[in-house]
Amino acid sequence: MKSKIVENQDGTMRALSNRHVQMIAIGGTIGTGLFLGSGSTISKTGPSVMWVYLVLGLFFFFMMRGIGEMFYSDPSQHTFVSFISRYLGPTVGHFTGWTYWIGLVFVCMAELTATATYVKYWFPSIPSWLVELIFLGILASVNLIAARVFGEAEFWFAMIKIIAILALIATGVFMMVSHSVTPLGHASLTNIFHNYTLFPHGAFNFISAFPMVFFAFQGIEFVSITIGEAKSPHSVIKKAVNETLIRILLFYIGALIVIMGIIPWTSITPDNSPFVEVFKLAGFPAAAAVINFVVLTSAASALNSCIFSAGRHFYQLATEVPKDSWMHKTFAKISSNGVPAAAIIFSAALVLITPLMSLTNAISSVFTIVTGVSSDMYLIVYTLAMLAHRKYRASSDFDPNGFVMPAYKIMSPLTIAFFVVIFFTLFLIPEDVIGAIGAIVWTVVFGGVEYFHQRKLVPDTDQ
Repeated sequence: MKSKIVENQDGTMRALSNRHVQMIAIGGTIGTGLFLGSGSTISKTGPSVMWVYLVLGLFFFFMMRGIGEMFYSDPSQHTFVSFISRYLGPTVGHFTGWTYWIGLVFVCMAELTATATYVKYWFPSIPSWLVELIFLGILASVNLIAARVFGEAEFWFAMIKIIAILALIATGVFMMVSHSVTPLGHASLTNIFHNYTLFPHGAFNFISAFPMVFFAFQGIEFVSITIGEAKSPHSVIKKAVNETLIRILLFYIGALIVIMGIIPWTSITPDNSPFVEVFKLAGFPAAAAVINFVVLTSAASALNSCIFSAGRHFYQLATEVPKDSWMHKTFAKISSNGVPAAAIIFSAALVLITPLMSLTNAISSVFTIVTGVSSDMYLIVYTLAMLAHRKYRASSDFDPNGFVMPAYKIMSPLTIAFFVVIFFTLFLIPEDVIGAIGAIVWTVVFGGVEYFHQRKLVPDTDQ
């Protein structure tokens, strides 16, 4: 018997089942970075890349526990940014909300561009703009129909990624157990630890791998945005968050062990997908086409989640402005389907700029820079979320018997400090310097504008 769908006070529906949310959590954890970018990180750090994934996975777990703790206390919220507004004030909240939403729009654009690239593998003559319009139209429609339809789409997108990783792990384990002979030698665990050193290519390359893996994990918080529309939010929050670290260990560390067990890490190049190479060595000639399909669905999944998240965030922003404003009247609405349709349509409409990027190299270059800036802004957003969690802990809302972060007194400040350190490592990597500077400029300029705007709205705050 199907459980009854509950309607929230704002008109949204609690239509996402535990099955949907858990797969969305897995989908948010696994990005195209694992399928395509892992070769780059392995070539930089060798087997030590597992330490990078493990350390980052641990801190992301504690960040998710902090966000999860706040959602557990109030699962009616649609975005963790609402807690930043509540505990750090409207100025910081609006700055974070706009920053995160703009970042989401650019992530949508990047993923939409990626879908066209992957489709061209099979159909090189189809114009990119046509592919982008088709994918954007389909996924925007999925989001407009109902949250349950979005959840079902994400379920199957995530399933494809999981099958690909489990197939890799199963293939690799079989090859290592049977000591399969490849053109590169024997498949064996000894390939991982042969002549092992922590910094095989120097400490700089090891440190520079941290931002690369951070961006591979970026989006892991998407699952929290589904809590406001989940059928059983309290049980879903616990399960989705608690299994974050397990998923990272299984899917990332497991895949890396298999890859380096079959391909000696000194033979892994940054330009090739290790997944493709493993399947080719296993005698699977269609490996490139299959992995291309997997990364295509992964990009579509990321685009689907971005549209969902961007719509909820813009809706949240609209609810926080004066009720007589045009923005509130237009976008602070929930459709009869139980979704913020106007906010979704507006966010998706901005992504339509993507087809224009192929017209000139100048637009493409600017897009690359802005995308880098918006990605770096996530470090600031995550840090603000952790600071909001600290304020929550000191407030009357804190429930000591709820879903609390373990080792809070130690891990909360350590997680914040870790994100700050990761941000500063961006200045050590030439290709990341512009993005890091842009993130600081954005924070100072937009944050300052937002501060004076809020002072104008509430001039007597400090009196």
